[in-house]
Amino acid sequence: MMGPAHSLSGAAAWLGVGAAMAAADRPMPWPVLVVGALICAGAALAPDLDHKSATISRAFGPVSRVLCEVVDKVSYAVYKATRTTRDPRRSGGHRTLTHTWLWAVLIGAGASALAVTAGRWGVLALLFVHLVLAVEGLLWKAARMSSDILVWLLGATSAWILAGVLDKPGNGADWLFTAPGQEYLWLGLPIVLGALVHDIGDALTVSGCPVLWPIPIAGKRWYPLGPPKAMRFRAGSWVELKVLMPVFMVLGGVGGASALGYLS
Repeated sequence: MMGPAHSLSGAAAWLGVGAAMAAADRPMPWPVLVVGALICAGAALAPDLDHKSATISRAFGPVSRVLCEVVDKVSYAVYKATRTTRDPRRSGGHRTLTHTWLWAVLIGAGASALAVTAGRWGVLALLFVHLVLAVEGLLWKAARMSSDILVWLLGATSAWILAGVLDKPGNGADWLFTAPGQEYLWLGLPIVLGALVHDIGDALTVSGCPVLWPIPIAGKRWYPLGPPKAMRFRAGSWVELKVLMPVFMVLGGVGGASALGYLS
């Protein structure tokens, strides 16, 4: 799928988690719901770090472009080193390493470790990166018409404000993990979810997605999971723009309202 659809699906997924937590009598404080949805929307773009033409490659100027080229080469090297004789030959690393469950878990765990060990500055860094990505995905038309510096300033300002809100007692710094020193450990969860939602979205397209790597399926290490081919669509097609994106918006609205108790 394209960047905007990925971001919308990520936000909707976290709002759905919020609704499920409310139904289980473990409601999220509203700052956790909002911040988590924005982080998940940004994280849903991150697996495309292996694609130099993706939305994320433009998000941070030359830094993200170089990073995408490096990740593409590393992903391709991993693919070549682990492919079986049934896996097709390919010339690049797109939709390989960064489109797997293992990558999602490792990135989420790394984010949680950063938040816990680096304190406030680690939290601010995570918020800044993912808020910039959320702007690029959710407000992609406005982001493309404005300068990168304005988007970065918006991300930095929003990160500072939201971190201050979360720090206040009862607003969610210690949501889910309450032991001393575990504040913000939960920040890795929307990152894992965003990456997995991205993979599921790509699995619906023509090429499928090797979500379960390195688990072999039908003799392939990089088996492209997906529904029957008749049910798949091309990225950027009318199915994505006219059907899936409106569905994501509706589901996100319902999930958010349920999480905040408006539908109970």
